This record gives sequence, structure tokens and C-alpha cells, in this order.
Amino acid sequence: MAQSSETVANWRAGIGGELLSEFLGTFCLLAFGAGVVAVAVVGLTGSGRTPAIFVGAGDWLLITWGWALAVTMAVYVAGGPSGAHLNPAVTLAFAVRGDHPWHKVLPYWLAQVVGAFCGAAIVYADYYPAINAWNAAHKVTSRMDPSGAAFGIFGTGPAAYFNGNMVGPFIDQVIGTAFLVLFVLAIIDVKNLGVQANLGPLLIGFAVAAIGMSFGVDAGYAINPARDFGPRLFCFLEGWGPNAFPGPYGYWWVPILGPLVGGAIAPFVYDFFIGATLRVRKPD
Repeated sequence: MAQSSETVANWRAGIGGELLSEFLGTFCLLAFGAGVVAVAVVGLTGSGRTPAIFVGAGDWLLITWGWALAVTMAVYVAGGPSGAHLNPAVTLAFAVRGDHPWHKVLPYWLAQVVGAFCGAAIVYADYYPAINAWNAAHKVTSRMDPSGAAFGIFGTGPAAYFNGNMVGPFIDQVIGTAFLVLFVLAIIDVKNLGVQANLGPLLIGFAVAAIGMSFGVDAGYAINPARDFGPRLFCFLEGWGPNAFPGPYGYWWVPILGPLVGGAIAPFVYDFFIGATLRVRKPD
């Protein structure tokens, strides 16, 4: 019994504790992020909006600030054990930069995707009656209906003005995620402005709000492969069919590959323009 307890303790002291942290943090991120979209799309009395990417300006501000606070709270929850990556693109960026071991990348990704899947599930369980009412009001009889059947609560999609061309949404995801990682690196860099650790999550939340307001409408600013893939997988298993996979115009790969590319680029941008200067001016 003592040996078993010691094994569990050792597992928690190592990667096990980090993976639990990434799971719970990403779970909170999706529970409150997808939750605020559910409020805007199906929860508010008389909202009558189409899925997330097409909501009105007032609802869009609700969603951007809701996601910002979701990120903030999730980072506060998970920051201690794992650093609260909560995003495969962030994990990849830290690995590319040499700040995270490569052998932990895939386990972190798995924990993040499972956390996002479960976060979507709890939002679905809570808003199931509202989703059904929304579907009835909009005469949606099947989750496979091309209208999306409230799928936009959980997953992202391209704006109509792209007319099925995925180049624009892909570039949008690269740009949005590169900015996200750039801001994260700037905020956590103690050689930069020396932001106190307890303010870091709040400022990262502000960064997400800024990205959502400025680069949000092209593709719903997933800027996080787990944030989109986990809920998309949940929706597929719940019967959303082609609305989830492959998504409109085969969109499903865009919020996976785009953020990973943006996340891999950002460390080089930050280090060239800022990090290298700080290391020269403030050597260890």
C-alpha cells in the first residue's frame, strides 16, 4: 500500500501532475468559452442568432470577453503544475524555443484535447434544452442540417465571404495564433517588463480578447487546435456528422494546422525582435 502511494506521488510529481493540470485547465477553458457562446447563441431570450461566427456586434463582444475570462481563469487554475499551456500551439512553441521537453509534447496535446472534449460535453449537458429550443425555433430537424444546427457553439468555421476557399482562414489562424504566442512570450518574459506572475493570466486573457476583436471573424479565432478539435470530435460522436467532420468545405484541418504553424513561427519573431535584445541588455 505504501509502495502504491509512493508510485502515485512520484507520478504526480512528474508528468502525471502536469497532464492532470493541462486536462483540468483546458476543461475549464472550454466549459466557459463554449459556455459563453451558448449564452449568446441559444441562451439569451430572443437571441435568434445564427452560429457564433455570424452573431451581431453586441454578442461578439460578449463572446470575445467571455473567452478572455475563460482563458484567464483556466490559466489561474492550471498555471502552477504545468505552466497552463492549454493549447497545442503554445506547447509546440515552447518546445521549438527549447523551453519545453519534446518528449512531453504529445502527452500534453492529448491531455488538452481530452480536456476540451469534456469541457464541450459539460456545456452540451447544461444547454441541451436551449439547443433543442433553438433548433425548433429555426426549424432545424437534424443535426446534420447544413445550417449547422447550433454547431457553432462548439466549433469554428470559415466566414461566408471566403466562398469555400480555405487559404484565407488558414492564414487567419496562422496570424492569430502567432500573435497569441507572441503576446504570451512577452508577458511571461521576466526580462521584459517584469510582469508579476499573478497578473500574467489576466493579461493573457486580454490578449485573447484583442485577437478576437481584431482577427476573430474570418474563422472564429480558434487559435488553439485542442479548443476546436476536442469539441468537434464530441459533436461528431453526438450526431452532428458532416457539420463536425469534415466541416464546411473540409474545414476541420484549418484550426489544427494553422495554429501549429503560427505557434512555431512566433518564438522566432519574438526572439529576433525582442528576446535577443533583452538577453544582451540583461544577461543572466
